[in-house]
Amino acid sequence: MGTGWFDTESSIERIIMTVVDTPTPAFTMPRIGDPAPSFTAATTQGDINFPSDYAGKWVILFSHPADFTPVCTSEFMTFASMQEEFAAYNTELVGLSVDGLYSHIAWLRTIKDKIEFKGMRDVEVTFPLIEDISMEVARKYGMIMPGEASTKAVRAVFVIDPKAVIRTIIYYPLSTGRNFDELLRVVKALQTADHFDVATPADWRPGDRVIVPPAGSCGTAKDRMDGEDEGLECADWFFCTKDLPEAEVEAAIRHR
Repeated sequence: MGTGWFDTESSIERIIMTVVDTPTPAFTMPRIGDPAPSFTAATTQGDINFPSDYAGKWVILFSHPADFTPVCTSEFMTFASMQEEFAAYNTELVGLSVDGLYSHIAWLRTIKDKIEFKGMRDVEVTFPLIEDISMEVARKYGMIMPGEASTKAVRAVFVIDPKAVIRTIIYYPLSTGRNFDELLRVVKALQTADHFDVATPADWRPGDRVIVPPAGSCGTAKDRMDGEDEGLECADWFFCTKDLPEAEVEAAIRHR
């Protein structure tokens, strides 16, 4: 009997050790330059496979804390009113919260039927809003910040390029609505940088001067400082700008 007892105890110990040693699923926050984590989800516009359904397009994937809340309502109305403007730059919008699909549908109907904000009314949200009750997608994208709220997503923004690579990440707390003009500016800046092989300085808008890549050799640096690179204005060898007309930028990045 004693042997049986010890055998049973050993078995229990092995089970406990196995449970303790079994790792829990880890969700790492994606970083700029990482491939966008993939997922399938139900949305207000049908099921999606992300990011494969958006191949060849830029995407703004964004989260909001909860349906039927005032700041989120103002954001969705603004995003919906700018949807065509984003589409003009080959950019799709995809929203997410940890609410259920029926809550999403009821909230979007309420926005259209009852809410007026800054002159916007009768606003219909036609971009997908993801149901994420399990928080699986929110965790994959690091949208849950326990210090801010453990049961809802913060206001996260991911700008993802046509190759499904994350290019920009912006987080806002629950109390602060997003600046949508800035989000559109970021999209234009990223596309301009890619197309023209330049960088954009602080507060850049299409038509402003752009920054050229730093000199890669002493000879190039000397030529720049001697004024031999036509069209450049150099404050020093590493800080040179050039004109890039707005019409040229728009012709290159605006989707027709």
